[in-house]
Amino acid sequence: MANDLLLHICCAPCSIACIDSLRAEGIEMDGFWFNPNIHPYTEYKARKETLISYAQQINLNLVLNDEYGLRPFVRKIYPDLENRCEVCYRWRLEQAAQYAAEHGYSSYSTTLLISPYQKHDQIIAVGQELARQYHIAFLYRDFRPLFRSGQNKARQLGLYRQKYCGCIFSEEERYLS
Repeated sequence: MANDLLLHICCAPCSIACIDSLRAEGIEMDGFWFNPNIHPYTEYKARKETLISYAQQINLNLVLNDEYGLRPFVRKIYPDLENRCEVCYRWRLEQAAQYAAEHGYSSYSTTLLISPYQKHDQIIAVGQELARQYHIAFLYRDFRPLFRSGQNKARQLGLYRQKYCGCIFSEEERYLS
């Protein structure tokens, strides 16, 4: 039987404080990996393998929707590159919401809610809209105050920590800023 919550996970470092916080509330969850926005392939592979290893360490069941998606990602966001984040959030969260609804979870959420670098309100709006569409609850928590402690724990554990959100455009912005 599935746990109550399906937690979409963007990467292991961002998952740490989210999982710890939810477990402290008594919420058990399964993790869900679907991140075709991450590029290049070596980055995608490093993040996925780090998450798999971390999930094993903390006894977290992990569902892998292992779709490296450079071409589908570019097709989805082009030509409206300025709104790529919403498209990306929607794509990933829709996969999580649909999987959760089809597999008996009562709610879903995402570790994207921990990052101070993401468009928090947009994530919430998309998450709630998809919850209505798939008749499943979107569990909202503002994990942002836990961001630094989660990153520090990732550093202490020696986990691979990336320097950008995942898409090739965020990597470009990292160097141009």
